[in-house]
Amino acid sequence: MGRFSLPEQAPGGLDSPVTTKVIKYAAKAQVAVFRLTGGRIGSTWRIGAGFRKPVPTLLLEHRGRRSGRLFTTPLLYLRDGEDVVIVASQGGLPKHPQWYHNLLAHPESRIHLKGRRGVPVRARVAGRPERADLWPRLVELYADFAKYQAWTEREIPVVVLSPRP
Repeated sequence: MGRFSLPEQAPGGLDSPVTTKVIKYAAKAQVAVFRLTGGRIGSTWRIGAGFRKPVPTLLLEHRGRRSGRLFTTPLLYLRDGEDVVIVASQGGLPKHPQWYHNLLAHPESRIHLKGRRGVPVRARVAGRPERADLWPRLVELYADFAKYQAWTEREIPVVVLSPRP
């Protein structure tokens, strides 16, 4: 394991309350900086496999399935033609992230990209053949996705965000 790479097995503390709080506040800071700078800062991920090969980051707006509140989450993404592809990896934890459940309930959403705010999109989960095509490209984009998949028993969902008028 290199200095900036992830271990072969999931670290035990990844789902600890302390780690969860750190991630939550780091994400809030990234959202604030991204918005403040129009994505000039905060639009690339440089942690883990992204240290040597930075990965593009977007902001996903999603409505709470129970609360109805609007949330914003920073996520890595892959361009696929007009579509944008995101991964519900949750760092290889056993449960899907909340934003994934929110998108299932409310697929009409918006994303913010570097220099582009509030792009309207419709979310859908990639089916098996489409996921099989996208997954190697996602791992090429960010190699740690392969480790996350190895750390969990669930199949990590791939979500396609298609532009809408």
